[in-house]
Amino acid sequence: MIELTQLLDKNLDAEGSLTLPIEQRVRSRLRVKLDDGRDAGLFLPRGVLLRGGDRLGSEDGLIIAVHAADETVSTVHADDPTLLARAAYHLGNRHVPLQVETGWLRYLHDHVLDDMLRQMQLEVVVEQAPFEPEAGAYQQAAHHHHHQHTHSHKHD
Repeated sequence: MIELTQLLDKNLDAEGSLTLPIEQRVRSRLRVKLDDGRDAGLFLPRGVLLRGGDRLGSEDGLIIAVHAADETVSTVHADDPTLLARAAYHLGNRHVPLQVETGWLRYLHDHVLDDMLRQMQLEVVVEQAPFEPEAGAYQQAAHHHHHQHTHSHKHD
């Protein structure tokens, strides 16, 4: 089995590829099949969010390109930045992993969220497309909290 242990420069030429949905691109330990069928394992530092275009490397020099898989997503386009910001606020308030781009938002399809946004007079398109959410929001949703607690406890 190929062990992919390094995140490399995106400009390196790849000798193979790996297509994964977001659910798997947030995991640091994972058994996978490369697109050509070879078995591989991810052994990456915690907190790594793989993006389409990233390069992974093995100890023996193999370079693999990461591709974001098409997934069922809901995409909302709006010319009104205030309306789009309002939609992002309501989705964020529900801790929904969200891809934010100029003029549009995308999240993993959920008919309840679609209905909420339609009530806000937004058009929701359900489609198959790669999902590249903001790292912080996705990490919260996946329960990857990185913060320090400083407490002083007095015991009598």
